[in-house]
Amino acid sequence: MSGFGPPPRRVVVLGATGCMGRRITRAFADQGTGVTAVARRGPAPPGADRLRTLDAARETAGRLAELLVEERAEAVVNATLGWGDDLHSTNVTVVERLLGALACLPAPPRLVHLGTIHEYGPVPHGTSIDETVPPRPQQPYPQSKLTAATQILAASAAGTVDATVLRLTNTIGPEPAEESFFGSLAARLRDEPDTIELTVADAHRDYLDSRDAADAVVRAAAAPVGHGVLNLGSGEARPIADLVDALVRASGRPPESVLTRAGSVASRGGDWIRVDNGRARRLLGWRPRHDPDASMRALWNSVRAATLQPR
Repeated sequence: MSGFGPPPRRVVVLGATGCMGRRITRAFADQGTGVTAVARRGPAPPGADRLRTLDAARETAGRLAELLVEERAEAVVNATLGWGDDLHSTNVTVVERLLGALACLPAPPRLVHLGTIHEYGPVPHGTSIDETVPPRPQQPYPQSKLTAATQILAASAAGTVDATVLRLTNTIGPEPAEESFFGSLAARLRDEPDTIELTVADAHRDYLDSRDAADAVVRAAAAPVGHGVLNLGSGEARPIADLVDALVRASGRPPESVLTRAGSVASRGGDWIRVDNGRARRLLGWRPRHDPDASMRALWNSVRAATLQPR
């Protein structure tokens, strides 16, 4: 990270027990940064040396400001994520409280916020989604994430926060979300010995290894200034069927043990996603380092190992 300042000595990660929050916590700890994990419940993720259990959407801005002061935070990462019924509370109210907290502080920490590439909405086949594409989300989840990002960018433009919004594409890699397509497929490959029948979208989407995404978060926290919006993805739109094949290979099961058929599936994105990550490469000195086969091996190994842990 030539030209960057020293990494923050201490970072507060909101949503630290989620899929990306856990990976981000570990990435900061690996470079020697002290991490305070903030989540509604424990246990603390690996790498965190402190856990603060609270619901950021239900706390006042003043209380969050006190927490940031108590933890001596030099950066704060918002990795909270809500896909459920109360999207406004989990995706927007948290940001409103956090922006209010930062405005209370004479020297607020750098804010790195995880948005989603789905904030842009569906795009024509062949498009590389860069930061100039107008956001036009058509579903409630990305609409709520766009509302939050817009508030952060407005505060940044007003000079009240130093912030970067990272619009992250779909992720694969170790410790996937159980409800994600590939996380749930890996669990089926582990638990169902019989032939698995699977409907696969006839779609091309960009998947980024969660470790590469966490690396970008660490770099954004140490950058000289916030950079507005940066899109994060591998830069490749891959057929979903090819990624399924990669996971089946990683599991060691024979290809014929999974019978796929093309069909319509529920999704938060369009049938084509390819991220232009050039701005993140230039400004953060970042690049993806894991190919899909390596990501799927790590995904499979972590899901398989989960059978050895108490549930």
